[in-house]
Amino acid sequence: MTRETWATRIGFILAAVGSAVGLGNIWRFPWVTAENGGSAFLLVYLLVILAVGVPGLVGEFVIGRRAKRNPVGALRDLSGSNGWAAVGGLSILTALVLLSFYSVVGGWIVRYFVESALALGGGPLPYATDAGAYFGSASTGTDALAYHLLFLGLTGAIVLGGVRRGIELGTTVMMPAIFVLLVALAGWAATQPDAAAGYAFYLSFDLATLRANFFSVLGPAAGQALFTLSLGAGTMITYASYLGEDRSLPFDAGTIAVLNTLVGVLAGLVVFPLLFSLGVQPGSPGPGALFVSIAGAFARLPAGTLVATVFFGVVALAALSSSISMLEIPVSVLVDEFGFDRRRAVALSLSVFAVTGAATALDAAIFELFAVTLVDRLLTAGLAAFLLYVGWVLGRDALTEFRAGAGPLTARLAVPWLYAVGIVLPLFLVFTLLTGLGLETRVGFWPTVALAVGAGVAAFLALRSPRSVL
Repeated sequence: MTRETWATRIGFILAAVGSAVGLGNIWRFPWVTAENGGSAFLLVYLLVILAVGVPGLVGEFVIGRRAKRNPVGALRDLSGSNGWAAVGGLSILTALVLLSFYSVVGGWIVRYFVESALALGGGPLPYATDAGAYFGSASTGTDALAYHLLFLGLTGAIVLGGVRRGIELGTTVMMPAIFVLLVALAGWAATQPDAAAGYAFYLSFDLATLRANFFSVLGPAAGQALFTLSLGAGTMITYASYLGEDRSLPFDAGTIAVLNTLVGVLAGLVVFPLLFSLGVQPGSPGPGALFVSIAGAFARLPAGTLVATVFFGVVALAALSSSISMLEIPVSVLVDEFGFDRRRAVALSLSVFAVTGAATALDAAIFELFAVTLVDRLLTAGLAAFLLYVGWVLGRDALTEFRAGAGPLTARLAVPWLYAVGIVLPLFLVFTLLTGLGLETRVGFWPTVALAVGAGVAAFLALRSPRSVL
């Protein structure tokens, strides 16, 4: 069976941006920024994107393009080790956790979009009277289950079309639409009364907060960067496996990071001017922000129903562009490793996600376990494993892949990049993982650093291969 490839370079970039641009950019990024020092946090976030995100993206791209396989097959074939295949299997678990709660949130968004669109005919917005109570009833139960299945079906329909006619075609339409609509909404929000107060809340440079809470700010910045760039789940390995050899991986990674960050910043330029223009104090981050604070504000706006329809339409497109990348991970494994045709692979994967997503739709505790407790840790551990693989197993092969398609100037960065992904970034990620588990609070900063370094040294010694240049 001939393996599919992307039809165009822009198709790959838009698909990868679509994977990165999702709910994390629309409902999480603005609030995390505002709560952690405004533009001071944004500066830290941009540094993490530059120092961790872009090299990490290149690392996953190197694995995928080198192997031309899914994460399981890629790590096995390039190393000749079934143990590494098991590490690649972590990506399937991560995709399971991600899409099991993501499809539920996507279902909420589809519901709000549908009800906003129906209200354009003159009826009231169903969530306008008491947005909090409405969200409470809509977020869990049989209605949440039904919309979860609807969103999952939409995701499956796109993935069923394959790489070119499904994922590439879909994201080539969705991503420009998201950018255009967000720019239009941001321009409209700028004309609202007290929009300046919203900008001040969002982008005030609070250096004192940053100095006093640097490590508590660093954690959210790193988590946001990994989540929004789809790092650690194997998504970018899968997408890069459909690439040709004539692409500059560093250039593509930088482009994807810039476009992804731009969407997050634009979302904040819509959300905060809108809330402050209506005298609504920003509420809690996460779903409550999107489905309570913002949704409740639409009822008080001139042409609020139209604005609500456009807004939730943008968020629905962003959610869908991310969910298709999550579904593609198990689909690619079933196609590459077990010889399934795409139709059977999509059907089997959807069946599994329908069940696991049903659990998160019907039980708020399971939803929180997946969405809060597990996902950040799995992504961090996954990216650390992938980067250790690049640095200590691929070694010289990784340098060759980095330089393929890159210009002379970019090619000179290959060796520094390999040292970064092989040593510095895994240590940073292990430290972040340990602090996320609360170890720093219990034993202190320097003991946590020592444990991270010890774990890193043990991993380096265990993983070093003849191809390693480190």
